[in-house]
Amino acid sequence: MKKWLLAAGAVAAMSLGMAQELRIVVVTHGQASDPFWSVVKNGVEQAAKDMNVKVEYRAPNTFDMVKMSQLIDAAVASKPDALVVSIPDGNALGKSIEAAVKAGIPVVSINSGANVAAKLGVLLHVGQEEYVAGQGAGKRMKAAGVKDALCINQEVGNVGLDQRCKGFADGLGGKVTVLPVTLSDPTGIKNAVTAALQKDKNIDGILTLGPTGADPTLQALETLGKVGKIQFGTFDLSPAVLKALSEKKMDFAIDQQQWLQGYLPIVILTNYKRYGLLPANDIIYTGPGFVTPQNAAQVIDLSKKGIR
Repeated sequence: MKKWLLAAGAVAAMSLGMAQELRIVVVTHGQASDPFWSVVKNGVEQAAKDMNVKVEYRAPNTFDMVKMSQLIDAAVASKPDALVVSIPDGNALGKSIEAAVKAGIPVVSINSGANVAAKLGVLLHVGQEEYVAGQGAGKRMKAAGVKDALCINQEVGNVGLDQRCKGFADGLGGKVTVLPVTLSDPTGIKNAVTAALQKDKNIDGILTLGPTGADPTLQALETLGKVGKIQFGTFDLSPAVLKALSEKKMDFAIDQQQWLQGYLPIVILTNYKRYGLLPANDIIYTGPGFVTPQNAAQVIDLSKKGIR
């Protein structure tokens, strides 16, 4: 009986240990106040509740690779049970991520970095292949007859965004001009787009690389009376983007289901830490998918709930 009680106690202790709250740190290049990254954070928080783990979301105030690497270093020093990172620049962040792996901290990457994740020792990547998504946008515009387009980049130096523009240019097969803008300056974006359209009257297509670029771009098109005359698409969803789609002021948005990019890594890392379970694929694709005026209404309700 005594041996049985000891064995039962050991099993109970093991079960309790497995059920203990884990602490996972998430470090991304996107602020939770951004309409895209706020949905990522919502996914993170929902997964934390569902899996009964503690999660800390951290990001630099602006797109800053030095600051982001420092945030990763600080996270590693705090010895979390697991780490989630975006990798917009593998060269700038590689050393910090490799230090986490060397310290025995399991790492999953999201959103940016599919092409370098495995080299850095990351367990797997959750996101979309940015070049392929951009190529899909280019092919759509080519089919619509676009020959001269703008690719509006709000984070020049973000490898993933550069890949989007490259894929867009290759898919279109026409003229594509990359227009660098500042993420935190919507008025500046509107002015830059307005100036570009006034300078080149042949522009017949615009692709923005996120909702923060899409809103002021739409304002520029409205001011110039070019809504519906220029093909207009964007990466990623926001309430404003979905509204514009439903009103047929935009032609498409590329959906990478960013809520899943926040949710899935927490689930994966929790099961990995508790049970040693891990999906077999190096990349779990969450996109691309295309939202158009025809199916925008189906997505609007979920957007209001912070899921799309």
